[in-house]
Amino acid sequence: MQPGLIDLRSDTVTRPDAEMRRAMAEAEVGDDVWGEDPTAIRLEEEAAAALGHEAALFLPSGTMGNQIALPLHARPGTEVICEARSHIFLYEMGAPAALSGLILRTLPSAPGAEGQLDPGAVEAAILPPSPFKAATGLIVLENTHNMAGGTLWERPRTDAVLEVARRHRLPVHLDGARLFNAAVALGTTPAALAAGFDSVMFALSKGLGAPVGSLLCGSRAFVDEARRVRKMFGGGMRQVGILAAAGLIALRKGPSWLADDHANAALLAGALAELPGIELDPAAVRTNIVIFRVTPAFFGGDTPAEGLSNAFLARLKEEGVLATPVTHELVRLVTHRDVPRPRVEEAIERLRRCAGALASR
Repeated sequence: MQPGLIDLRSDTVTRPDAEMRRAMAEAEVGDDVWGEDPTAIRLEEEAAAALGHEAALFLPSGTMGNQIALPLHARPGTEVICEARSHIFLYEMGAPAALSGLILRTLPSAPGAEGQLDPGAVEAAILPPSPFKAATGLIVLENTHNMAGGTLWERPRTDAVLEVARRHRLPVHLDGARLFNAAVALGTTPAALAAGFDSVMFALSKGLGAPVGSLLCGSRAFVDEARRVRKMFGGGMRQVGILAAAGLIALRKGPSWLADDHANAALLAGALAELPGIELDPAAVRTNIVIFRVTPAFFGGDTPAEGLSNAFLARLKEEGVLATPVTHELVRLVTHRDVPRPRVEEAIERLRRCAGALASR
């Protein structure tokens, strides 16, 4: 990476620290496809215990975790209910249809609850078996919700959706890629947030800081089947303890720095909200994701609306800060352990210089 560059594109850009690299070099390994990798087994056991589920399966990615769970819960030709900006809908390459013959039925966020579904709307969207329509086979929630700005599913709304699902005898999967962020922000445990779900995926390679890997958790019977589908999807990884060793450190130590990431995101959000031409409610930033709108006013009104985010990102990159476009107007910043408070403060100064340079044109 270019010296001095501050990378806030995602918490996936974190690099393994010296302790992780040492653990990877010294990891005890075996053939995981044969169930013989002791480090992977240890990681799976600790992950299952952390989420309060019977078993867990180590996977290369969260997308694979979600895509293994879907066909284990729902038959081909059925619908999966999810929020309209869910990761499984926007960023998993049409995999539910391509791999499992599943249709995604997207619902808008509940009023005043970005990224969350209204339990009544979920119930109204459920379709029973019919000779004319695809039946509902599964409900998927996302906590934290990435494209809603890292927003949180608090337990009362979760329980209301789970109750709807139980009444209709439908399974519910949780895309909990950043579930540990949610637990820290809500002052609870990942197990408390994972309770009641038929399966849960969470990522080690985001805020927890591992270089690779996610876990899919559920009942022992579910995970046994998931292991079979992992092999079918090409996810058998042989001496994977080298990666699992870093995952163990991430699982054990990673949650301890998430509160700092959240505080740094709040600091960024407050500074951004003060810049002319930026639209953002700092109170809505509760975890490590900051999504904001760039308006024409930021550029003095002379930039086409369809190019606002790209123009902003190009100017920001000149100042040495990397961010991610969400839409033509929306931009995302994500804080993580590789950008500590002094670097976040430096990023804020660079953002201010960016705005100042444009204002003086």
